[in-house]
Amino acid sequence: MINLKSIVSKLRNKHFLSLVGNGSMSVLSMVTVGILLRFMPKDDVGYWFFFQTVFVLLDTFRTGFLQVAMIKFYTGAEKSKADAVLGSVWFLSLLITSILIIINIVSIFFLPNIHNAGIISVIQWFGITFLFTLPSAIASWILQSDQRFDKLLLLRIINQGAFIVMVLFVILFENLNLDLILIINAMSSALISLYCIAKGWTRIRTFSKRTKDSILELFHFGKYSVGTTISTNLLRSSDTFIIMFVLGTAGPTAVAMYTIPMRLLEIIEIPLRAFLSTGMPSMSEAFNKGNRNEVVAIMQKYAGTLTLALFPVSIVAILLADVAVTFLGGSQYSGTNAVSVYRIFMCFALFFPIDRFLGVTLDIIHQPRINFYKVLVMLATNIAFDFIGIHLFGNINGVALATFFTFLSGVFFGYFWLKKYLDFTILGFFTVGFDEIKIMVVQFLFKTKTISQ
Repeated sequence: MINLKSIVSKLRNKHFLSLVGNGSMSVLSMVTVGILLRFMPKDDVGYWFFFQTVFVLLDTFRTGFLQVAMIKFYTGAEKSKADAVLGSVWFLSLLITSILIIINIVSIFFLPNIHNAGIISVIQWFGITFLFTLPSAIASWILQSDQRFDKLLLLRIINQGAFIVMVLFVILFENLNLDLILIINAMSSALISLYCIAKGWTRIRTFSKRTKDSILELFHFGKYSVGTTISTNLLRSSDTFIIMFVLGTAGPTAVAMYTIPMRLLEIIEIPLRAFLSTGMPSMSEAFNKGNRNEVVAIMQKYAGTLTLALFPVSIVAILLADVAVTFLGGSQYSGTNAVSVYRIFMCFALFFPIDRFLGVTLDIIHQPRINFYKVLVMLATNIAFDFIGIHLFGNINGVALATFFTFLSGVFFGYFWLKKYLDFTILGFFTVGFDEIKIMVVQFLFKTKTISQ
């Protein structure tokens, strides 16, 4: 007989909700990309992806400075301390937002001398969009820290869903172009932030409870984590910048083509973000209690399990790469370099979980400076091999191949330094991961056998 309470309990499990939240966001994001690739001119799509890349990079000054720091000092804190942290987060967020908007306003005076449509769109639309996304950004950090993944799931679905609905509405009456998509992006961001404020998710009233000590505490931790996060986003976006400006007139179209396999990597990123979302608070809590062995156990459990689970997924993705690219981008991208780039990515996608968890763990154990250096090493490796790859191949395949050396350098650097603080081995990721998968398989088979009887 079906136990409804048991089913509901499992559906409310934080791991399940985190996975569904990340998964739904990624699926909706891919739906959006598929629509834009089919209804916008190729150059306009390329410029839109360029705008998104620059926006995410600049947003890193806010997110990178405060998100990890807030999770660290807010999670598990007493109410008075937690309110002081949230109020201080609001203070620093407003300060960072104001500084970047002022810089944006100054850059408007240089518009007459700029002729690149991508850069022009950034200058015209960054400031107002950055302001509109502030409340929803803080709300998402708070919900993640509180492990309210049910509300975070709702926020993410509404966020991306509103954008899609607006895009489809415009398509019914107008030809979609770069200007219209930028307007839609700003409007949907404003609506979502107003919704978060109305629901009380932003905790904006804690602004009055900020303290100098909490502000300085967040600042001193954030000054290292922001460098790491900016470098991480530079690592992700450097490919886009190099493709856009090095390949000349072919740049915008090449960016659109390169974005397709990047979006398809969500098959790796969806479970990885879910594991990070649930693993980070647990590791932070274990470290704050002085239990370093538990930190290692959690790190190897999450990263090792995901690495082994993704192996068969990678094989299937390589075999069906052309089908996936055509499904997302349309028939015009079938058989293009987008297909070969996706195959290249999936060949070394297994590096992703271990590399990411090594970096996050360095932050958790109060070593953001070393994680910053790790990302700098990866960034330098990526840029160097990007130029070498484009010189040798003359297309985006060379850029994709460079990524292999990038993640290889990250894993070796991260392991070398983290080993100085925690007792673990690279092999441990695979042994612990294998044991976890074996336990899950045994439990599944036992439940199946019980139900059949």
